[in-house]
Amino acid sequence: MKKVDKLVIKSFWGPFVLTLCVVIFIFLMRLLMFYVDQFVSKDINLATFGQILFYFSLNTVPVALPLAVLLSSLMTYGNLGEYFELTALKSAGISLTRAMQPLLIVAIGISLFSFWFNNKVAPWANLKGYSLLYDIKTAKASLNLKEGIFYNDLPGYSIKVDKKMPDGVTLKGLVIYKHPTTGIETGNREIILADSGKMYTDADKTYLVFELYDGNDYQEYGEPGRVSYTSTGTLAQPAQFLRNAFHHYKLVVSLESFGIKRTDEDQFQYHEYMKNLSQLVSQTDSLKKDLKQSSLSVAGTSRQYFTYQFKSDAAPPQVKKVEAGTWVDSVLAKHPFRLMELKQTALGQAQNLLSHASSNVSYLIEKEKTVFRYELETHHKFTQAISVFIMFLIGAPLGAIIRKGGFGLPVLVSIIFFILLYVLTLTGDKYAKDGLVWVPVGAWMANVVLFPIGLYFMRQARHDSRLFDKDVYTIALERLKKRLMKAV
Repeated sequence: MKKVDKLVIKSFWGPFVLTLCVVIFIFLMRLLMFYVDQFVSKDINLATFGQILFYFSLNTVPVALPLAVLLSSLMTYGNLGEYFELTALKSAGISLTRAMQPLLIVAIGISLFSFWFNNKVAPWANLKGYSLLYDIKTAKASLNLKEGIFYNDLPGYSIKVDKKMPDGVTLKGLVIYKHPTTGIETGNREIILADSGKMYTDADKTYLVFELYDGNDYQEYGEPGRVSYTSTGTLAQPAQFLRNAFHHYKLVVSLESFGIKRTDEDQFQYHEYMKNLSQLVSQTDSLKKDLKQSSLSVAGTSRQYFTYQFKSDAAPPQVKKVEAGTWVDSVLAKHPFRLMELKQTALGQAQNLLSHASSNVSYLIEKEKTVFRYELETHHKFTQAISVFIMFLIGAPLGAIIRKGGFGLPVLVSIIFFILLYVLTLTGDKYAKDGLVWVPVGAWMANVVLFPIGLYFMRQARHDSRLFDKDVYTIALERLKKRLMKAV
């Protein structure tokens, strides 16, 4: 490796690693802001929170790599141009294409790494991350009693406290309703009133303990509201009430329903984001066969909605043309009720056929969209890797043209092209999923649009273009004004 190659590569890796970390951090903050309501009031320990951040940081790597390559290559050649190192290389007989050769090889290597990562690591990270996120969403909120409001998230209990002391343990004015969770009994059969108490969990946090002081326990037995009579005709008492006064009462409640319960990850493997390239290809073929069989079965099930059916291989029957005349009115006058019945029957059959056709069309469209999604994800395994190379093709010549390093103008230019890539990708995906365009067209739309732009910038950089110099446009504007004045 020559010293020139070492200089270029050394200037590249620093901004690349820094930019990659920053972009991953930004996407993680976006994730946290989107799901912040799912994380609040949940008993999520640091280990679980760290796991979900790790999994989703891996998910953002294929998206972050193009922007990191774009910005770092632009900054690398921008710094070389700003300090006239590119000029020195050209004066020594080294062309710009030769100066870009080491980073070209690096960009191809990063593209191959992006394809491997997107095919092997990303499906695994998606499966782990989204399954854990689902478990966090379905987990119940932590126990949080508020003053004057009934808390109903504890199975079998409704709890209200008048006042919570600052220590978070001592409570005043407790009302506890106990609801039967098993059996046929329903309603509030037991209520506990206490003047004060304490609330805490055991060492393993598996049980919640209420120590109540100076109160009463009211219990009801039997079936209230039902009047019955004995064999002698006297009224029987259907319900019995019991009141127990206490000075100290300990109520122990299980916290089994709280916390995160891991779901079987196999339930999430149906999604296209959780599959590698070979699995996507196999699943897409299966979905296409299923779509074809479903389309053929619709024709068979639709025959029952037609009164007359003709075989496709048989010749249509010869029907004699009926000429209009006065005899039609006479036939209709003899059977008016029969005509009305036939009209209602025909209308009902037409409505049934329309409903059947509409439901089948929706059914087949959804199946077709599923095929489109799997095909689109198959193409994205390649498009995201190719976009890394295209971003280098844009960033490296732009840096040589702008001749500005640092995080000023290069960051602005990089964000513009990355937003363009992102918007084109989302637009192509939407069109492909809705069936508006052919799936390969939607998947490759962003790369097809940006690749000629990269070639144009490369051509301009090789010819030492002053594309971003203010003086060029000032002189061109002055010449245009002079021509307009002469024309007038």
